Amino acid sequence: MAKGIKKHLKRLKAPKKWMLNKMGGIWAPCPKSGPHKKFDSFPLILILRNKLRYALNTKEVTQILMDKNIKVDGKIRIEKNFPTGIMDTITIEKTKENFRILYNTIGQFILHRINKEESLFKVCKVVKLAKGSKGIPFLITHDGRTLRFPDPMVKTNDSILFDIKENKIIDFIKFDNGALCMVTGGSNIGKIGLILSREKHIGREETIKIRDENNIEFSTKLTNVFVIGKGKKSFISLPKKIKLN
Repeated sequence: MAKGIKKHLKRLKAPKKWMLNKMGGIWAPCPKSGPHKKFDSFPLILILRNKLRYALNTKEVTQILMDKNIKVDGKIRIEKNFPTGIMDTITIEKTKENFRILYNTIGQFILHRINKEESLFKVCKVVKLAKGSKGIPFLITHDGRTLRFPDPMVKTNDSILFDIKENKIIDFIKFDNGALCMVTGGSNIGKIGLILSREKHIGREETIKIRDENNIEFSTKLTNVFVIGKGKKSFISLPKKIKLN
């Protein structure tokens, strides 16, 4: 068997969150290496062809991208299999449309339409804090960004409000009880609620207890929780169907 990275992906093995028809062919787009993990990403070709219906086939998607009309987080992308992910902003210059990638309540990727002002920033989860050479502190976010000299109050699992144009941190959200969060994994993926408590278990990952808009309480793993606001105020606009009342 040949060694190396697999460059192909069969449709039956593709993530359910892509919403691909299993009778639509044998193959599915295989995401390239990028800021998001393979099965947590959403390739650009599926956004233009399957979601927005701006193209009928792969050839038309390539023509749109080669005209440099599509921006992901403010940068022009021409790779059809470029992996976008949760909280990324998509800008289409010709149609003057802006979208943010989110999950719906059943864990599928959706494109939430936003205005131009909101497309200039995004919320990023802090996944690692460390010190580099000469003791310079830096943090790493869920989308692969490395930012030096963060606020000393920022800790792992907190979220930062990142200015895409200026490439700097505007504000941060602490991972505390009462914070507004979105679940990005597990059986409750896509739900939005308030953090109630944080339980520590010996030999296991920490468990977070959350209450959603219907006053239903559930628990999920710490790695599945993405803080997006303080109290009931969200730092980003949310679709009506998943908005916390």
